[in-house]
Amino acid sequence: MSFILMTLIILAACAVLFTVAPLRKRLLTAPILKGFRAALPSMSETERAALEAGTVWWEADLFRGRPNWKGLTAIARPQLTAEEQSFLDHEVEEACRMVNEWQVNFKDYDMPKAAWDFIKQKGFLGMIIPKAYGGKQFSAYAHSQVVAKLSTRSSPLAISVMVPNSLGPAELLLHYGTEEQKNYFLPRLARGEEIPAFALTSPWAGSDAAAIPDFGIVCKGLWQGKETLGMRVTWNKRYITLAPVCTLLGLAFRLYDPDGLLGSTKDLGITCALVPHTHPGVEIGRRHIPMNTYFMNGPTQGDQVFMPLEFIIGGPKMAGQGWRMLMECLSAGRAISLPSANAGLAQLAARVAGGYARIRNQFKTPISRFEGIEELLARIAGYTYLNDAVRTLSAASIDLGQRPSVVSAIAKYHVTERARQVLADSMDIVGGKGICLGPSNILGLAYQQMPIGITVEGANVLTRNLILFGQGAIRCHPYLLKEMQAAQHPDRGQGLNDFDHAFWGHVRYTIANGARAIWHGLTASVFAGPGSQGPVEMRQAMRDLNRNAAAFGFLADITMLMLGGSLKRKERLSARLGDILAHLFLASCVLKRYEMEGRIREDADLARWCLQDCQVNIAQAFQGVFENFPNRFVGGLLRGLLFPWGITARAPSDQLGHRVAQLLANPGAARDRLTPICFVHHDEHDAVGAIEHALTAVLAAEPIEAKIRAAEKKGLFKSEPLANVRDIGQLAADRGIITAEESVVLKRRDTLRDRVIHVDDFPFEIHAASAESAAPPASAASLHARAA
Repeated sequence: MSFILMTLIILAACAVLFTVAPLRKRLLTAPILKGFRAALPSMSETERAALEAGTVWWEADLFRGRPNWKGLTAIARPQLTAEEQSFLDHEVEEACRMVNEWQVNFKDYDMPKAAWDFIKQKGFLGMIIPKAYGGKQFSAYAHSQVVAKLSTRSSPLAISVMVPNSLGPAELLLHYGTEEQKNYFLPRLARGEEIPAFALTSPWAGSDAAAIPDFGIVCKGLWQGKETLGMRVTWNKRYITLAPVCTLLGLAFRLYDPDGLLGSTKDLGITCALVPHTHPGVEIGRRHIPMNTYFMNGPTQGDQVFMPLEFIIGGPKMAGQGWRMLMECLSAGRAISLPSANAGLAQLAARVAGGYARIRNQFKTPISRFEGIEELLARIAGYTYLNDAVRTLSAASIDLGQRPSVVSAIAKYHVTERARQVLADSMDIVGGKGICLGPSNILGLAYQQMPIGITVEGANVLTRNLILFGQGAIRCHPYLLKEMQAAQHPDRGQGLNDFDHAFWGHVRYTIANGARAIWHGLTASVFAGPGSQGPVEMRQAMRDLNRNAAAFGFLADITMLMLGGSLKRKERLSARLGDILAHLFLASCVLKRYEMEGRIREDADLARWCLQDCQVNIAQAFQGVFENFPNRFVGGLLRGLLFPWGITARAPSDQLGHRVAQLLANPGAARDRLTPICFVHHDEHDAVGAIEHALTAVLAAEPIEAKIRAAEKKGLFKSEPLANVRDIGQLAADRGIITAEESVVLKRRDTLRDRVIHVDDFPFEIHAASAESAAPPASAASLHARAA
C-alpha cells in the first residue's frame, strides 16, 4: 500500500512540475536552457542570415517524418502561358539554330554577333524583369524551360542567357533597388542595352563567400566635379560570368567606416553596388577558359576606385546589408539555373546515346541489345527522368511563392551529379567517337564541361557535407531554429519563455516521431500507407517512403541531441543524413511527375526504376549512419529500434532495366516524353539531326535486312565473294531478293549511319593551329565592340 501511495505522490509531483509553468521554467527549463546556450556554437551575422534566408516547403514535411501526400498531389502541373509557349517554340528555337557549339568553342571563341544581337533584342536577358520595366515577366517554370532547351544546343548560349536571369543585378534591383535605380537600369537590362555581371568570388573566398577580402572605405572624394560622400573600393574577383563583356558590374565587398561618416558602426558589413564598366578604375576584359568552353567568364579588379554611395543597390541605407540580400535571393536562382541547364544536358545525352546505341551495330546486332549497354541506357533513362522531375518541381515551388533554400541545394547537387553520370555513361556508349573532338562529336564538349556545374554556386562536396543536412536540419525542424533564437534572445526573460514553449514542444514531437518510426519498423511499413493518395501501383513505394521519413526524423533528432554543435565537424555523418533527406525529396519528385503526366502506363517502369534507385541510396545512407555513429552502442540500438528486421532495399531488376533501356533506344512517344525539351535540328547534316534521321532509316531498313539474312542462311550468296559487307544489299537487289525501292532504303540507311558513326579528322598542322588559338582570343576593346 505504501508503495502505491509513494508512486502516486511521485506521479502527482511530476504532473505539477510539468503542468505549472512557473515551476517548470525555474526547475527544468532554465537549467536546460543554460546547458543549451553553453553547447550552442557561436553564430555570426552572416551565418544567421544564411540560415534564416528563404523558406521551407515540402522538404520540411519529409524532415518531420510525416509527408503530406495530399498536399503534394494538390500542386497543379506547371503550365506555360500562350506568350511563354510561343517564345519557346519560336525565339528559343531560332536562337538554337543560330549557334554552332564547335564554331563557338574552337573557331570564334564567342557566340556569333547575330546571336548576341538576337538574344538582346528578343528579351532573353530580361525574362525575370516585370513588364512594367519592359521585361518578359516569365514564370519560373518558363524561365527553366528556356534555359533547359538552350542547354541542349550550346552551353555558351545557355549560360549567357541564364546568368542575367539568376542572382545578379536585375534580381537584386527588383527586391532592393531604389525607385530611381529600378527606373533607370531595369528597362536597359530588359532591352539588352546593359549586359550585367555580378562579382562575388575572390581568390581567397570561394565557397566561404562571406569571407571576401574585397573592401571599401567610406570617405569623401570628387564625383562629377563635386566633393561627394562615397567610398574607395578595392577588389580582385575571378570566375565572373559575363565580366569580360559586361556593361554593368555588380560588386560585393565589405564596407568600413573608420571615420564615422555614416554613424558609429565601423564595420558595416558586406555591401552590394552597381558600377558601370566605363567607371574610372574598373578593370575587365581578360578571360578564363572554363574547360574549353568559351562563354564569357573572367576576372575583374579595381584599386582604390572612388564611387558615390548612390552606387550601392538600394542606396546608402542598404550599406552593410549585402549578405542578407544575396542569401535571400540565392535560392530562387539556384533552384532554376543549374538544375535546368544540367537537366537539359542530360536530355541531350540521353537522346544521343539511345539513338546511337540503336543505330550502331556490332556482331550483326544493335548494341542497344547488349546487356552491358542496356545497363547504361537504363541508368541514363532513369536519371534523365528524375532530373526533369526535380527541375520541374523546384521551378514550380518558386511560382508558388517559395524561396526554397534547402530544395534549391538538393536540386543543384543531385541534378548536376546525375547529369555527370548520364554523360559518363553516354560517353561509354558512343566509345571512340566520343573521345575525338570535332563538329560531329555531340557529347565530347559536354563531357568536358561537366565539372563547371559541379563546382559553381557552391561546390558539390561542400553542398553535400555541410548544407543539405546542416541547413536542412535547422530550417526544416519545427522547433530547432526557435530554440536557437530563444537562446540568443537579448531579453533573458522572453528568451526563457520562448525556449520553454519550443523545447517542450520539441520533446513531444520527438516522442511522437520515435513511436511512429518504431511502429512502422516493427510492422515493416504495412500500416505506413498514404491512404487513398497517389497512384495505386506506386503505393508500396509511398509506404516505404513514409516509413523511411519517420525513421529519418527520429534519427536526426537523436543525432542532434547527442552531438550538438560538434555535428558541424562530423561532415561525413552530416552528408549521409543529408543523403536520406535528399533522396526522400527526389523520390517525391518522381511520384509527382508520374502523377502530373497522367500516370501513363508506359512511363510506370521509369518511375519504378527511379524509386527503387532512391530507396537503395536511402538504405545505404542509413547503414552508413548506424555503422559510423560516434557512440557505437547508440548506433546499434537505433538500428535495432528503427529497422528490427534489417535494412533492405531492392535495386532495379535486370528485367526492369531492360524495359527502361528499350524506351530510350526506340523512337516513340515514351522517348519523346523522356526528352521533351531537347532541341532537335531537322537538318540531317546536323550532328543531332543526323541521329534522328538515321534512327528512322535503320528501323525502315530492318524488314529488308531480314529478307537478306533469310536468303543468306539459305546459301544464296555463297558463290559470290563480297569485297564489303554492304555489297550484299546490291547483290540481293541484282538477284531480285529485294526490290529496287528497298535497295534505295538500304543505301539511305548506310549513308546516314556512316554520318552518325563518322569521326572527325584534321590536317597534320592541327597542333600549330591550336598553338595560335591559345593566344588571348581578343582584346577587351574588341570584346566590348562585339557585344555592343
